[in-house]
Parts: sequence; structure tokens; C-alpha cells
Amino acid sequence: MVSSQLDPFAPAGVKFRPVSLELIKVRLAAVAFFLLCFAAVAIILFLALPEKWIGLVVIALVLGIALWLLWLIPRQVRAMGWAVTGTDLQIRKGIMFKSLTVVPLGRLQYVDVEEGPVARHFGIAQVKLHTASATTDAQLPGIPREQAAQLREEISELAETNLEGI
Repeated sequence: MVSSQLDPFAPAGVKFRPVSLELIKVRLAAVAFFLLCFAAVAIILFLALPEKWIGLVVIALVLGIALWLLWLIPRQVRAMGWAVTGTDLQIRKGIMFKSLTVVPLGRLQYVDVEEGPVARHFGIAQVKLHTASATTDAQLPGIPREQAAQLREEISELAETNLEGI
């Protein structure tokens, strides 16, 4: 019998920190750009085709996707969290389809901090962890810029103290 206390996505003694809610704005801005392009095509179809129902169906589809993403993206971002323990970085995400990624700091090769123009405008960055195996690389989006630089330094120092032979 499995105890309800054992949750693989909430390890004992690990306190997860949330990502910045500014990530919601960044993701919505990216989605809005593509949806506006599709909306423009839908309006052109509506105006150009004699069968107005085709344009209306495309407009309704774009509107439905937009509403669904307005609901989904904030929930996805609020479900993201991260924690640095003495030996690893843990990244948790997902509500329905959950995921917990544990990156052993002793296996890190290097740590990147990246930001695009939209993320820069909102003051957030993405921390990327690179290990010897490409399949165990991890990304942590939505970290405030200053905190991302501190996290990079903290992870780099912990990685050196936990260095494992490859």
C-alpha cells in the first residue's frame, strides 16, 4: 500500500521557488503574434470568399484557441517551480501532466543565461543547464534577470564542489 504522503513531485525537505509571473506576459505575447497572423488570414478569407461560412469557421477557431491559451498559459506558468539542493537542481512543472527534472550538479558542464527581446522587456531570463549527456540538459525559464545571474553563479560553485568523474 502506497502512502499518500509520498509524492514524487514534492520531495521531502525541498522547497520549490516559483518562476516569475512575467513569464505569462512573455508567452502570451508570443502566442498573440501568431494568433494575430491567423486572424488576419481568417478575415481575408471571410472578405474574399463568396462562402462566408469558411471565414467565420476560421475566425471562430482562432478565437477558441486564443481563449483556451488565455486560460492555459497562466496555469502552466504558476505550476512551474525550481529548487537548488546541495547536490542538484530540481525543476517541477505541469498540472495534469507533471514532470520533475533533477539535474545532478556534479555532472554539469556549463550554465547559460539567455534572454530574448520580449523577455528582456519584462526583466526575465532563461537559465540553461548543459550536462555531458544532451538528453539530461534542462531549461528554467522565467527567472528575474538579477536572480538568474545569481543562480548561475550559485550552480557553478556547487557544481565545482560536487564534481563527479565522467
